[in-house]
Amino acid sequence: MTTLWAPAAPDAVPRSADAPSEELLRSIQQRVLWLSTAIVHHANRVRPNPSGLKVGGHQASSASMASIMTALWFGDLTSADRVSVKPHASPVLHAINYLLGGLDEKYLTTLREFGGLQSYPSRTKDPDRVDYSTGSVGIGATAPIWGATARRYLDAHAGALGAPAEPRGRQISLVGDAELDEGACWEALLDPGTAGLGEVMWVVDLNRQSLDRVVPVQTAQRYERMFHAAGWQVVTLKYGRRLGELFTLPGGDALRHRLDTMSNAEYQRLLRADGPRLRERLPGTGTAAGEVRRLIGELDDVRLREAVRDLGGHDLSALLSAYRAAEPGRPTVVLAYTLKGFGLPTEGHPANHSALLSTEDVHALAASCGIDPQHPWQRFAEGSAEAEWCARTAGRLARPEPAAVAAPAPPADFGRPHNGRSSTQQALGRLLLDLTRSAPEVARRVVTVSPDVASSTNLGGWLNKVGVWSEEERTDWFADDAETVLHWREGRQGQHLELGIAETNLVGLLGELGATWSRWGQPLLPIGVLYDPFVNRALEPWTYGVYAGGQSILVGTPSGVTLAGEGGAHQSVTTPSIGLEQPGVLAYEPAFSQDFEWCFLHALSRLGRPDGTSSYFRLSTRPVDQRLARVPQDPREREERRRQAVAGGYVLREADDAAVTIAAMGAVVPEALAAADSLEAAHGIRARVVCVTSADLLYRALQDRRRAGASPAGTDGAGGTGGSGGAGRPDILAEILPPERAVPMVTVLDGHPHTLTFLATVDRVPVVSLGVSGFGQSGSLEDVLSHHGIDAAAIAAAAAGLAGR
Repeated sequence: MTTLWAPAAPDAVPRSADAPSEELLRSIQQRVLWLSTAIVHHANRVRPNPSGLKVGGHQASSASMASIMTALWFGDLTSADRVSVKPHASPVLHAINYLLGGLDEKYLTTLREFGGLQSYPSRTKDPDRVDYSTGSVGIGATAPIWGATARRYLDAHAGALGAPAEPRGRQISLVGDAELDEGACWEALLDPGTAGLGEVMWVVDLNRQSLDRVVPVQTAQRYERMFHAAGWQVVTLKYGRRLGELFTLPGGDALRHRLDTMSNAEYQRLLRADGPRLRERLPGTGTAAGEVRRLIGELDDVRLREAVRDLGGHDLSALLSAYRAAEPGRPTVVLAYTLKGFGLPTEGHPANHSALLSTEDVHALAASCGIDPQHPWQRFAEGSAEAEWCARTAGRLARPEPAAVAAPAPPADFGRPHNGRSSTQQALGRLLLDLTRSAPEVARRVVTVSPDVASSTNLGGWLNKVGVWSEEERTDWFADDAETVLHWREGRQGQHLELGIAETNLVGLLGELGATWSRWGQPLLPIGVLYDPFVNRALEPWTYGVYAGGQSILVGTPSGVTLAGEGGAHQSVTTPSIGLEQPGVLAYEPAFSQDFEWCFLHALSRLGRPDGTSSYFRLSTRPVDQRLARVPQDPREREERRRQAVAGGYVLREADDAAVTIAAMGAVVPEALAAADSLEAAHGIRARVVCVTSADLLYRALQDRRRAGASPAGTDGAGGTGGSGGAGRPDILAEILPPERAVPMVTVLDGHPHTLTFLATVDRVPVVSLGVSGFGQSGSLEDVLSHHGIDAAAIAAAAAGLAGR
């Protein structure tokens, strides 16, 4: 571990011949501080706000990052680097982009305004360059780890994909110390692959404050030990040059010991003390208090206040030294002690997190920065050293848009029959192998990821075929063992990445693998596989990845209470409705292998493209007789069935004089068919059976129809399915639920019943919704389905009740 508490003089800092002077950087830092403060001020106190609703922004959190970001952008960053900026420092990023000419002045007045600058950095919504979206605390911080992994994977496969070799660059996270409370940070650090990512650098804004309070205990030393134990290089910037000089004087060791050992709250209180109170409190009551008192007695009040707040995270020379101290073979963390609210009247105040400067305070800040508050958006004067350096920095950081490479289109249909009894989970393994034979150019771009469940989710055959990705070739010591079924061949050409049991890491990596098409112009087709009960655990980071433009397929398997013997802990209930409600994602839950094949191939075709989308598949381990699917043999009818399955559903069993419709999804479709048989045999009631493959797409079609102003008896004229990624058909509802066949409806699925209830509103018919609304139970499949009321007998009873029998 390295502690830089008294950096060398500026001229001794190693830098290139044309590096900026510290004086020049300090001038730019002051303008960055002003602009970031003014952006928040205008949004809250200048821009009209008829509703009176708080706009918000974080002037103090931005101020603590002004030095860190100024030194990085204007003194060290290269065009190949990518930076994740902590959420509350977004005004600093916009200020820097403005000074570099990457943001039009008109946007500086639009923070948190509709169509303007976003509350937190967003790759897809902000008008200026943002490398990583942030906002979900801890998730954006870890994204560069997975971005580095994705880039290494892409580099390893560049030859096979026809991609040009490019500079790798660093992946940098600017992290607030309160973010380190988030467990996602430590999950990512502990993944075995992280310790070898020498291009990763984290800079921790260690201001010792969170949203509500001063952090009560010192945590920096604990952070040092934790990062070091994870294999990181640790560089600590605690004190600046003024304090470093004082430490060399008589009494300096005592002063340093006093500052090192006082609590965070006591230190923060000293920041708010005037000269006399500071002289009274700083020496403390220990045996060395006299030495400290004599040392500070030689300083006037101004110098004393400056010295106490002289922290390494605001020493520009120390920051540059820290950035350049990174070792190539392992990641680096820079723990930079800072002041929250640095340079503002709220500096160090324990309640400054969301505090806004008054107009008078803003005008005073403007005067200290040489700014006319009536013209707040001034760039540096043309011809000035600052303007020249901004222009040179902009040139150094110029990054052309990557030339987009289109992913090869997968086939729509493999054209082979699905016979016997099999599950949709088994179909996943077969499809990936079929892809290597039928569309090898597509298969080359597929990369699978799982959290130590590859074999139990039927990826074994695929894994044996393509191998496991590793930065180095490793010996498979079980290659000659006849009893070993799963062959773990690790090397740079492998296409499967195995993580530890940490779903947050899985989907973090999935999102970054799914963003290579927009970051570097090379699309991958990433597929993440995890147990469906743990989709909830992975949901927030996967949502972040989708929001940030990552396109991927998430497969939850096995799912539902049809995973009978596993019991409630492994039986998912809410995931079908999650799929329906998740923005930016298509959700499918097919019942049959053929339906799965069609829908999955379509989902692959939607990845790695500007108009693309992610998908979620909920699969089952329940073997189903594939003959029940009744796949048409006629090519035209087969194609129509395929198009309907991809669009959300189809009529599996028609009945001209039906008294009831049974709409079923997923693994309980066989129960729906059995219920239809028993209804007719026992009561003479004819039932239509609709097989739903995607509640998500059917709901979007319904919403589109309503927006288009169509009546329930009409067809959808909206020309789309509400952002369904080209999967939907405007007329799908009229095809599977035609108004002339409107009859009472039973809906059923192996999940929460409300997921399919909306189908009754298509034709406004009575409905009974069956599903799982309690925790699961261990038992046989028959007992479990009966317990939850989704067996054939329960479905038939509900249908008979609706039919008046």
